[in-house]
Amino acid sequence: MRIKLAILESDQSYLKRIVTVFNTKYSDKFEIYSFTDQNMALSTLESARIDVLVASDMFTIDVNTLPRKCAFAYFVDSNDVDQVNDQRAICKFQKVDLIYKQILSIYSEKAGNVSGLNFNDENTKIVAFTSAGCGAGASSMAAAAAIHYAERNKKVLYLNLEKIGSSDVFFSGEGQFDMSDIVFALKSKKTNLPLKLESCVKQDKCGVFFYSQPKIALDMFELSSDDRVRLLSEINLMGSYDYIVIDADFTLDSNELKLFHKAHAIVLVGDGSEVSNKKIQNAYTALSIKEQENDSPLTNRLCLVYNKFSNKTGHTVGNIGIKDIGGAPRYEHATAGQVLEQLSKMDIFEKIF
Repeated sequence: MRIKLAILESDQSYLKRIVTVFNTKYSDKFEIYSFTDQNMALSTLESARIDVLVASDMFTIDVNTLPRKCAFAYFVDSNDVDQVNDQRAICKFQKVDLIYKQILSIYSEKAGNVSGLNFNDENTKIVAFTSAGCGAGASSMAAAAAIHYAERNKKVLYLNLEKIGSSDVFFSGEGQFDMSDIVFALKSKKTNLPLKLESCVKQDKCGVFFYSQPKIALDMFELSSDDRVRLLSEINLMGSYDYIVIDADFTLDSNELKLFHKAHAIVLVGDGSEVSNKKIQNAYTALSIKEQENDSPLTNRLCLVYNKFSNKTGHTVGNIGIKDIGGAPRYEHATAGQVLEQLSKMDIFEKIF
């Protein structure tokens, strides 16, 4: 199934260019209808069952006359304009992939449960990074793993599900959407979530895909355990990624553990200190008890990696039943980017699976 997109544009030269690009890059996603005449465009919407109409702001469109399932936005010349006549606006002079994502976002809000995406989760590997204690650098390890796989020509999504996330510390990319938009989509019953996910995702220059942290940190607290599981399931079903690298808070809550059950591997991050080691031991014991209570295996997916490890003061946990895949030293006076560069070069991430 392809989305039927109608473009109403008075500038014939621009119309020809945008249609050509869309037909070249997104022929599997869109069936394009182009118009320069408003009456002709509006008369075609119902008969052709158009899903999305994007019209130049040179035209005045009465949205109340549009078919009920037809989403709508205006094309504008400036990226600073968010709305025209109380309707969404899309800057037409920006990268086509950003226009594509904005159109998907607008369509997703009208499409409900309809989806034209290819669902396939057979080849996606999901790895979750977490830490039983604060300060061990689980987020840095997760981000470095994502970069490591991306540098090996894998399509990777870094998915930060921490309540206080830090995606934008590690990655940056073009786009106007963030996790706040995803949270709203999860809570809304009217939004096509897979399309919303595709429209909101950004890509860093290193190749890693990610969602920016929310505008307000409290938005992440709105997500229930079921919301997180649904989010991961929808992303997985999209079949878009070779790896999904999750960065998540550690928990022993049975509902919250549902997220870790979706992962093929769970990487516990420690720093080799006495306190960190004790917390890892306690976490492993608690998870073992949870397994017995719920007949739900998790410990067989655990790996242990050390970060910020000191040969002078640090010690390994010892043989407690978790696969030890190695570790990294503390990089003194290094920026987050420099730390990621060093960590991503290590072969420890190849030992997870």
